[in-house]
Amino acid sequence: MASLAIPVGMQVLSRYTGIIPTYLWTEELATFIFVWVVMIGSMVAVWDGTHFDVVITADAKRPLPVFLQKAVVHCSIGVFAVLFAWYGIEYAKIGSIQTSVMLRANLFWIYVSVPIAGFAWAIFSSYRLYEAFAAYQINKRASQ
Repeated sequence: MASLAIPVGMQVLSRYTGIIPTYLWTEELATFIFVWVVMIGSMVAVWDGTHFDVVITADAKRPLPVFLQKAVVHCSIGVFAVLFAWYGIEYAKIGSIQTSVMLRANLFWIYVSVPIAGFAWAIFSSYRLYEAFAAYQINKRASQ
């Protein structure tokens, strides 16, 4: 997030004060950094288990329904993760043949954030599913 402050700060200074000339590349750079910040933030959220999920049923008390509730969430994230990873590869290939207008940077470095995030989500959601299953096994034994 700190790296996002530099181009945005330059934009604000150039537009409202005239202290520095208007640089158009700062807008592109801010957009590129923002895309990566969002993708990295989503990866961290899936890893921490703080990614949102919608509660449509009451919180379960017994081990099996608790596991099933968590499994639905983690499997849903996993399905979308695989979709992002699979189709993101083609998306990154499209970006590899494009360049940005002002920075003249290869857009592959922006587009590749999608499959990287998808792979990370898949790994992290699989791990969270494994943790939920392990907790189910422990709670099942404890309740017997």
